[in-house]
Amino acid sequence: MATDLSQQNHSLNEECGIFGIWGTDEAANLTFYGLHALQHRGQEGAGIVANQAGALWQERGLGLLSEVFADQQRLASLRGHAALGHVRYATAGGGGVENVQPLMVNFSDMQLALAHNGNITNAQTLRRKLEAEGAIFQSSSDTEILLHLIRRSVKEPFLEKLKDALRQLRGGFAFLLMTPTGLYAMLDPHGFRPFVLGQMASGAYVLASETAALASVGAKFIRDVQPGEVITITDAGMSSDYYTQARRLDIDVMEYIYFARPDSDIYGVNVHLARERMGARLAKEAPASADLVVAVPNSSLSASMGYAKASGLPNEMGLVKDQYVARSFIEPTQARRERAVRMKLSTVPAVLKGKRVVLVDDSIVRGTTSKYIIRMLREAGAKEVHVRIAAPAFKYPSFYGVDMQKKAELIAANYNVAEIKTMIGADSLAFLSVAGLVAAINLPYQGPGTGLTTAYFDGHYPAPIYDYAPELAEEAATGQVIFDPEPGE
Repeated sequence: MATDLSQQNHSLNEECGIFGIWGTDEAANLTFYGLHALQHRGQEGAGIVANQAGALWQERGLGLLSEVFADQQRLASLRGHAALGHVRYATAGGGGVENVQPLMVNFSDMQLALAHNGNITNAQTLRRKLEAEGAIFQSSSDTEILLHLIRRSVKEPFLEKLKDALRQLRGGFAFLLMTPTGLYAMLDPHGFRPFVLGQMASGAYVLASETAALASVGAKFIRDVQPGEVITITDAGMSSDYYTQARRLDIDVMEYIYFARPDSDIYGVNVHLARERMGARLAKEAPASADLVVAVPNSSLSASMGYAKASGLPNEMGLVKDQYVARSFIEPTQARRERAVRMKLSTVPAVLKGKRVVLVDDSIVRGTTSKYIIRMLREAGAKEVHVRIAAPAFKYPSFYGVDMQKKAELIAANYNVAEIKTMIGADSLAFLSVAGLVAAINLPYQGPGTGLTTAYFDGHYPAPIYDYAPELAEEAATGQVIFDPEPGE
């Protein structure tokens, strides 16, 4: 995700997907397929930039990847041995084509193309400073800030300019930057966003948001990009450097809970198996007297399997999802969310009638979607509905890449479990504990903390939130939330 600075704090969005490849004449086509594997991360815009003999060419537009490139000539026009691409979610009012990535600029001596997944938490401060110094922005996206910082750096050579610019950014970000001569991959010092490196049998290097995208193009996984790392890929090969020594791992747990594909691996942990363990742990922490288990498809299917196995209850298909409708989680208005639920979900009355149902879901954000689903189950004949959430209660806003930056949007920030149960119309309600979540993910990590960001559940933020600090000022003053200093500060 790239934050729209003109519309911050007004919507709920998830991640973006980025993909880049260097060293094959099929670069643009492979980027298309890689982005298709990441389509779940962004459905509002897509773009690809190709490098043809040192000249960068761009195609981008609004909508799904298949819609943007419905005219096959658009993809066919992107020739060259390297490419990078992006699929995007936009904030409300920030969906114009000028914000669709990759962003591309033509300087007098160089072209640059940039794709970004994440959120720069000091973007407003940096933008005001840059504009005061004469910078002119072409978009309202925080992504463009990095391009201006690179251009204004007096460091040499180009890699040092890049590192100098990155050291001025705060927040969660994974960047792919292409120049006429190289492809650069950069991750924030906390590793909030997932980012992986792979290689084709031909020797071409691939970088992507998830391992599922590597698999889709036949690339072999090499390793995860590390916090604070800059990877450089040119015709001469690959090299690695760090732009800061102050780094630690704090991968966003929402990747394991909701965002990533179940067939992806993040820092050595398979997403499906992690979700299955979450469900199993939840069954032990919050058992229910019921006849069957039903998942809210699709991101809760794995957790439902785990709950059913651990509880000994049958796992049934009581809800069916239309695979061609976007996720309601990110719809900006309640009317659109309810309409999306109605379009995407239907019940199976033959399974539900007269049954006590354990409804397994991955999260409750506003509660309105849960309320509607429970009503659907009861209308289909369910005798009881016991809601089990395979994640802790979402009590605090997210600022590192998931655009959920107001407590008013979070039902668990304003009501207790008993109140939420009544509001959504459930017979019972329980959430997975934070300790249970961390244990279920079982991240193989040796370092400070758990290697996971659980701030949304426990108020422990692994880094300051800078321009967003006023949102949690009161809680910080009373000790409800804790902001760790940046590593090394």
